Amino acid sequence: MLFRQPYRGPVHKLVLAFDVGVVYSSISYCILQPGKVPKIELVTRYPAQEHSGGDSKIPSILYYDSNGTARAIGAEALQEHIIERAEDDGWIKLAWFVLWKLHLWSRHLVANHITDDDIPPLPRGKNVVEVLGDFMQYLFRCARSYIEEAHSNGSVLWRALENSIEFVLTHPNGWEGPQQTQIRLAAVLGGLIPSTEDGMARVHLLTEGEASLHYCIANTLASDALSNTPILAPEDDEDDDISASQGVVVINAGGGTINLSAYSMTLSPTLIKEIAATECRLQGSVFVTRRARDLLQEKLSGSRYGAPEIVQHMTEIFDRTTKGMFRNPEDPAFIKFGTIRDKDPQHNIRSGQLKLSGQVLQDVAKLFEPSISSIIEAFETQRKAAGTPITFVFFVGGFAASDWMFAKLHAYFQSLNISFSRPDSHCNQIVANGAVSYFIDHLVSIRVARFTYGTESIALFNPSDMEHRARQKGVFRSVSGFLALPRAFVSILTKGTFVSEQQEFSKKFAIRRYNQAACNQVDVCIMSYRGLLQKPDWMDTERSLFSRLCTVHADTSKIAEKLTLKRSAEGSTYYSMEIRVILLFGLTELKAMISWEDGVSHRFPGGIASLTRAFQGEEIR
Repeated sequence: MLFRQPYRGPVHKLVLAFDVGVVYSSISYCILQPGKVPKIELVTRYPAQEHSGGDSKIPSILYYDSNGTARAIGAEALQEHIIERAEDDGWIKLAWFVLWKLHLWSRHLVANHITDDDIPPLPRGKNVVEVLGDFMQYLFRCARSYIEEAHSNGSVLWRALENSIEFVLTHPNGWEGPQQTQIRLAAVLGGLIPSTEDGMARVHLLTEGEASLHYCIANTLASDALSNTPILAPEDDEDDDISASQGVVVINAGGGTINLSAYSMTLSPTLIKEIAATECRLQGSVFVTRRARDLLQEKLSGSRYGAPEIVQHMTEIFDRTTKGMFRNPEDPAFIKFGTIRDKDPQHNIRSGQLKLSGQVLQDVAKLFEPSISSIIEAFETQRKAAGTPITFVFFVGGFAASDWMFAKLHAYFQSLNISFSRPDSHCNQIVANGAVSYFIDHLVSIRVARFTYGTESIALFNPSDMEHRARQKGVFRSVSGFLALPRAFVSILTKGTFVSEQQEFSKKFAIRRYNQAACNQVDVCIMSYRGLLQKPDWMDTERSLFSRLCTVHADTSKIAEKLTLKRSAEGSTYYSMEIRVILLFGLTELKAMISWEDGVSHRFPGGIASLTRAFQGEEIR
């Protein structure tokens, strides 16, 4: 186990982590007490599960009535009387996969197997953020009930801490600014925090990959299991020589996404650096289930058991049992779906169970191949980008419980002489547990920029530049009187850059406007570029590879008051000021700011905000 120091904060604090998964969701927490070593705990009791001996996860399911009101959530939605009433009253059932991984998925992720037709509609009058807010509110209530009941004077403890709770909310590696904005809004709608600057500061967003890493360090890498292969810091203290460290990749295979994160690390002392951009693939376990449904529909064609509702029932049983138990395509597998009277020998159905054998079993093995291939492809991408040889690979998440997946990947990594293992317990709680560890231990010191980040600008026209001549039709007279081209891109932080937590990246821009009043506010849109160019200069090519992350708004009225009128060579008048756009990427979220000087340095913090149009008659370069 990772050795932790006593908490040094001045007051008690509660940390709550929510892992909203495709199939299951879970909650971990820690009550930080000054002078005491932090202990991470799981919520192990939920409504409709109180008498089952306790469970540390709940199904990610919601029922809505026709008015858009949530009527049952989690394990409560699986109770027989709820299912019966839902059918009678026409309630809408939402599995979280429909929302979290499809309605919110980043369109740049490779997902050729998903179309808009695969995304079912939401309940009337509800959007995805409101549904996420309802689910978060439910998790929040569950956390409160559990803490109040499980701790001495729990109600008093909760009332003392509830207005200062620190929330760690996890999301797939591929999610960025737009999705993170929606998560924060959902936290407000769910009543976790108020919609204030202080409230937003208590929400910490974390990738599932980094949460999994923290769990592995605290529970696996630092355990006796690796005592024969210690990871030690070099004695010469050359921290910049990452080749002296060992490479670790954490594969978090969940219901919807598969996330890979690569790090170089030493454990004595603990020093962790991200060495390759994170990878995210939409090939989690639900896609195996979906392919299984199509296979069953095909194999049972012509049988009375090929009716859609029966195939769906078989698919659900496959998902709960057969999928996880499948180990060898040579050994028969069974889907027990009916009673002893259910028979169709021609289709291998006897005594209420479908026997999978021969070619059908080979077809079952093929259901896993797209997921396995996506993991290997993503791993090779990271291995090529990393400057440190990969020594260990850890396989975590609910999908990691599949013995067939583990066996196939183990054979692959064994061929590369790479150690491959999976934690043997709490597969569905690793992310929530690791998220609390992130808040307490904060182990990763350097991260890698996944994309190139910058902003749109104009470029002064240079007739001797071939790229400029190709865009000559777009030449216009700028505010300051010079010939210029629109749609230029200025990189502030480039893809693959290693970034420490407090490191700043900035560029200076000149803002020129015809009207002095228009200088009272500056809005700068932060863009990301996902292409292969090391230095993208133009936004009119590869347009689909640019996307807006957020807009930084700055009140510059104080400096606008002091601006003096300038005159261009053409005789027109304008006002000019200089600003600096600053990006910080060392933590798990991109932070943007605008700064300027008028004798005194000013900074305006930027958050994730709604996009705005540029001012008419504006020059930014």
